[in-house]
Amino acid sequence: MNFSSKNRQHTLEELASSKLDVLVVGGGITGCGIALDATTRGLTTGLIDMQDFAAGTSSRSTKLVHGGLRYLKQFEVKMVAEVGKEREIVYENGPHVTTPEWMLLPLHKGGTFGKLSTSIGLRVYDFLAGVKRRERRRMLGVQETIQKEPLIKKEGLRGAGYYVEYRTDDARLTIEVLKEAVQHGAKAVSYAKVVELLYKDGRVIGVEVEDQITKKRYDLYAEKVVNATGPWVDNLRKQDRSNNGKNLRLTKGVHLVFDAAKFPLKQAVYFDTPDGRMVFAIPRDGKTYVGTTDTFFNDEPSHPKATKQDVEYIIKSMKFMFPEVVVSEQDVESTWAGVRPLIYEEGKDPSEISRKDEVWESESGLITIAGGKLTGYRKMAEMVVDLMVQNPVFKKNSSVKQACQTKKMPISGGHVNGSKNLSSFVKSFEKEAQGLGFTIEEYNHLADMYGSNIEELLNHAKTYSPEISGGLPLPIYVQLQYSLNSEMTYKPVDFFIRRTGALFFQIDWVQTWKKPVIDFMAKELGWNAEQKDVYTSELEKELQDAMHPEE
Repeated sequence: MNFSSKNRQHTLEELASSKLDVLVVGGGITGCGIALDATTRGLTTGLIDMQDFAAGTSSRSTKLVHGGLRYLKQFEVKMVAEVGKEREIVYENGPHVTTPEWMLLPLHKGGTFGKLSTSIGLRVYDFLAGVKRRERRRMLGVQETIQKEPLIKKEGLRGAGYYVEYRTDDARLTIEVLKEAVQHGAKAVSYAKVVELLYKDGRVIGVEVEDQITKKRYDLYAEKVVNATGPWVDNLRKQDRSNNGKNLRLTKGVHLVFDAAKFPLKQAVYFDTPDGRMVFAIPRDGKTYVGTTDTFFNDEPSHPKATKQDVEYIIKSMKFMFPEVVVSEQDVESTWAGVRPLIYEEGKDPSEISRKDEVWESESGLITIAGGKLTGYRKMAEMVVDLMVQNPVFKKNSSVKQACQTKKMPISGGHVNGSKNLSSFVKSFEKEAQGLGFTIEEYNHLADMYGSNIEELLNHAKTYSPEISGGLPLPIYVQLQYSLNSEMTYKPVDFFIRRTGALFFQIDWVQTWKKPVIDFMAKELGWNAEQKDVYTSELEKELQDAMHPEE
């Protein structure tokens, strides 16, 4: 697989050297899903993003592949059914980045959910989503609820619903989908920004892009151009003069991370707040994260930030549901903020706007996909490529498959023959890993994260020495080498946010290792002094934003 940071510019030149069938603009989960679907149907496919892959919404979600239980309240039955079924497909295709997690839905007197309506709702949800027997909902009494989560508010407690959601690492899910697309022949490049759409006789025939690293410009040509830019969808539609009819409405969601010592949550909880909104509290790797907010957002979506107001809202919500937990703003280890690109519906509050997706094709032939949810990425991709393969040029091509190929296709790292075989696959490399110098804990952490790609990381371990690694310990060295060689990691923020998630969940680890990681990357990628300073400053800014919400 040719997906090395060192080949980034060469890949961009390759994209510019011949006409593609499909060019996807946007490297979030939706765009990466489209690239995988298109390339596996036999279409020559390219993908570009003006930032790193998953740098927008797709690394800043609640990190759940969830079925959208709350959409039952809005009677979006079709969406619940489709998205609920997709959870299982996402899990089986990438069990290393998706984990079933039991969720507690506490029921209190005067709360949003009643016991009977919750029981019926969860039963309907199980039916619509085709939930496996062992994961079907249960209703718990008061004592059983407290046993599951002792920190829960006892006053007015009437019991709880207990059902399964799927926890994920959203950015790693995105990069694994894209790597599988590259494995099947797609070409993808980060930091390549569209500056202009190219036309012939009123039809979109390609884009002019500017390499954000070298500032060189390239013309890329394609039979079909897909606008999958998430929060920036309307920017491209404006260039296309097709920004009429429906528009996007951006909303911001914020999450806070606490050390488990400060918020020792045993059990993932989905709870209602005094203002009738719903918030998740989820334990993860010695931390607990809580969110999300839902407020309209009108600023530039590249760098949304948590504000003090957001932090106060979430802490107030926590204290409402977990009155015994004593935390303040000073206890927040890190934050992240993400922007949801929702299709505007007049008169609705942020949390009421539908998460459904829509596809538009303009008079110029530009295809735009907007809205939607992380969970439904594969179905959204299928819908877009189904539309594209109706193109007469593709219909005449016998090598182009009309039917979607991705329903039972493992993504990169998921080639372990299904979720039931993941643990035995991981176990099979344990002895080799120990022989190379990993502890069992270090190896298991990496194997859980990289799945079937763990073999490649172990190969990098064979080249390790303290001198070569610049003082990096073995586990960080192999992660960094793998991300440079096989995940087109170009900047420190790519590694610390999107490839490892460490800036959100292990911020002290980032502070400890940022300098040797930056030094190693500078040497490997041949940055000049100015580049090194700029990329270091970018990382410092992200650290500041995560640790210090703005006024």
